[in-house]
Amino acid sequence: MNTNRRDFIKKVAAGTAGAVVAGPAMGMSAKNYRRIIGANERLNVAIVGLGRRLGAYIDPVAQKENNVELLYLCDVMQKQRENAAARFERVIDYKPKQENDYRKILDEPDVDAIFNATPDHWHTPMAVLAMKAGKHVYLEKPVSHNMWENELVVECQKKYNKVVQMGAQQRSSPDSIQIIKEIHEGAIGTPYKALTFYVNSRGEVPVATKAPVPEGLDWELFQGPAPRQEYKHNTWDYNWHWYEWVYGTGETGNNATHELDIARWALQVKYPESIYVEAAKRHFIDDGWTMYDTMDATFRFPGNLVIQWDGKSRSRHDTYGADRGTIVYGSEGSVFMNRSGFKHFDRKGKLIKDSKSASNEAGTALGGGGDITTAHVRNFFNTIRGVEKLNLHIAEGAVSQAMTHYANLAYRIGRGFDIDPETGRIFNREAMKLWGRDYQPGWKPEL
Repeated sequence: MNTNRRDFIKKVAAGTAGAVVAGPAMGMSAKNYRRIIGANERLNVAIVGLGRRLGAYIDPVAQKENNVELLYLCDVMQKQRENAAARFERVIDYKPKQENDYRKILDEPDVDAIFNATPDHWHTPMAVLAMKAGKHVYLEKPVSHNMWENELVVECQKKYNKVVQMGAQQRSSPDSIQIIKEIHEGAIGTPYKALTFYVNSRGEVPVATKAPVPEGLDWELFQGPAPRQEYKHNTWDYNWHWYEWVYGTGETGNNATHELDIARWALQVKYPESIYVEAAKRHFIDDGWTMYDTMDATFRFPGNLVIQWDGKSRSRHDTYGADRGTIVYGSEGSVFMNRSGFKHFDRKGKLIKDSKSASNEAGTALGGGGDITTAHVRNFFNTIRGVEKLNLHIAEGAVSQAMTHYANLAYRIGRGFDIDPETGRIFNREAMKLWGRDYQPGWKPEL
C-alpha cells in the first residue's frame, strides 16, 4: 500500500477524511473516474488459489461499496486462472493479471491483501510469507497443516501486526452472533455440552497411481513446502484432501473446523483437557481414500464441559435433521444453529424461537459462498481500514483449529491423550512426534 493510500485509510478510520467532488470530470470515462475517485481508500487485493472456494470471493470483490480492486488471480493450474478470469469478467469492468507464482504477487508493493485459498499444506507457509511482505491475509480454514504451524501463524501475526482473518464465515452470521450472545446471557441456563456434526455422501475416490502431470499444472509449485514425490492421478484436484497427510488434514480439518469453532464460542472455552476419538474408513474399503471417513470425537474441558464431533463424510443420513450444525445443551434448554439460522428450545423440547433466516450460505456444497461469507470478507476489509474489529482473529481461530489437529493426532496414534487447557500442549510422546511435519529443504516457513 503506498504512503498516500495508507495515510488516507488511517484518516478514514479516524473520521477525518475530506469530501470529494461529486460527478465525473469533463471528458473522463465513467470507468476511469471510478478508479480515481476513492482511490486513496481503495484496497488492492489478490486471490491465490482459484479452485472450489473461488465463488466465495466474487460478490465481496465486485460490490462497489467495498471499494476494492482485484489486481491478481493466482493459481498453479492454468485452467483455474482462465476460469476465474472469465467469471470475474462478468461482474467487473477491468481485467486482473493472471499469475502462476504467488511470490511475484508478494513482491508487488501495490497489493494490500491476499486471499489464501490454496490446499491445506500451503495455508500457514503462504500466510507467513505474505505477512512478512507487508500484506494482510484472509486465511481460509484450516489455518495450519499441523500444530507447529498453528502456533507459528499466530506468532507471525503478532510480530508483523497484520490483519489476519480466519475464513470460518459463520462467525459473521447475524443469527449466530445473536443467539450466542443470548446463550452467554443465560437463554438456556448453564450450557454444559455442544454436539457438532457434518454428513455428506462423498463417493468413491480413485486409487492414486503414478500419472503424467496434467497439462498446465505447475506440480513443483503445487507441492511447495511438502516433500517432493511423483505426481499421482487426480491428486491436484480436491482429492489431495484424502491421500495420506502430505497435503490435507482430513475431513476434520476440512469441515469440523467450522462447527467446532461455533461450539467453542458458545461454551466460552479455550483448549480441551483431553481428547478421545473413534474413527475409521467405513466405505469403499478398496478405493484410494487413505484415512478415516467416519469420526466420533469427544473433547472434555475444565468445568465438566464437553464438545462432541460426529463426522460422516460418506453416509448421508441426517441424524440431526440437517447436513451440518451445532447443538448447544444447557440446564434450561437447547439451541440448534447452522449457517441457515437457529432454533431455540426449552428444556421440554418446545420450540421457543426460530430465527427463520433468509441466509443463502451453502451447507455441504463444495466451494460457493453466500451472504455470510460476503459479510465475513467485508469485515476483513473494514478491519484493514480501521473501522471494525475482526470477527475471527487468527489468534482465536487457531485455538479452534487446534481441536481438529488433536482429533487427527488421536486417530493417527490410535489413542486419546491429555492436553494442557491453558497452553494447548499435549501429554503424549507419540503424538508429539506428529506435532510438526517434514518440509522440502528450503521451504520451511520461518518468522
